[in-house]
Amino acid sequence: MSERKSPTRRRMLGTAFALLALLPLSASAQKSPMRPETPVRFEIAAKSLPSFDPREPNKTRFGQLIYRGGIQLTSSYKEFGEISSMRVQPDGANFIAVTDKGRWLRGRIAYDGTRPTGIADAEMAPILGPDGRTLAARGWYDTESIAQDGGTLWLGIERVHRIVRFDYGRHGLLARGQPIATPPGMAKLPANKSLECLTFVPREMPLGGTLVAISESGLDADGNIKSFLIGGQTPGDFTVKRTDDYDVTDCAILPSQELLLLERRFLWTSGVGMRLRRIPLAQVKPGAVIDGPVVMEAGMAHQIDNMEGLSVHRAPDGAIVLTLVSDDNFAIIQRTILLQFTLAE
Repeated sequence: MSERKSPTRRRMLGTAFALLALLPLSASAQKSPMRPETPVRFEIAAKSLPSFDPREPNKTRFGQLIYRGGIQLTSSYKEFGEISSMRVQPDGANFIAVTDKGRWLRGRIAYDGTRPTGIADAEMAPILGPDGRTLAARGWYDTESIAQDGGTLWLGIERVHRIVRFDYGRHGLLARGQPIATPPGMAKLPANKSLECLTFVPREMPLGGTLVAISESGLDADGNIKSFLIGGQTPGDFTVKRTDDYDVTDCAILPSQELLLLERRFLWTSGVGMRLRRIPLAQVKPGAVIDGPVVMEAGMAHQIDNMEGLSVHRAPDGAIVLTLVSDDNFAIIQRTILLQFTLAE
């Protein structure tokens, strides 16, 4: 004769079996691989900026640069904006960019002759960390700089003073970033004045195979900008001479074996300013204080905004083309603009 169970006992046993039934599901859920967010395709509208200086609409020469054209970019996609760095590919059209909020932006620059007219095939996706979680979920904010060597990308993260490496050539926007070793001095940079420039020196040049990392305005005792050489044959620390209240926002390598710096300043009396300087790579070495001539300087009267991204490529006709992009900070009074210039050599 079987034991007769009371209603209370039946409820307790039922609860116990229900909990046991849930355990395998919970364990399975914890072990299941994370599914990265699918890249989102979206449209970007472009408004032409036919002149760099609206006061002199026919002027094209500015310092050592010749204006090719520019576009102001807008989109209804809520994640579009705050572009902080860009790398235009050797074809001069395809590009990979990063936003402050830890998202990739990929697309293609459309042209009318040599004049940029729009962005096609745009897509965005969150940047992933080594475990598949997004960088934003890890608290790794202010993704500010990109370096590229073929299919390998490095990303500089300002507030946490980290650099992560991606196998972009194999995995595209779903690549997972692997942190690399960085110099001890990098961890001591100010939280909001850390890595803004990151570039890879081509292997056939002086410093070939080295990552050049420059802070925005992490200053040494002499007021110069702290910078680092990572990897390569001569790793170490160096500084960039800081002048006229300009801070570094990005950098690139010129085919002429020079480091090209993009700089920005803000003064209440004159507003936002932009400057470019070129410095021979031969100057860049551990312990050095580097400086170089100004290529071009512009202010609020020109078609600039908060210029943060710089890329260099060689056009089919041999011209050295500079592409600059601004970070609009998701502010209604700022713009996302893309400008292109030819370097007059």
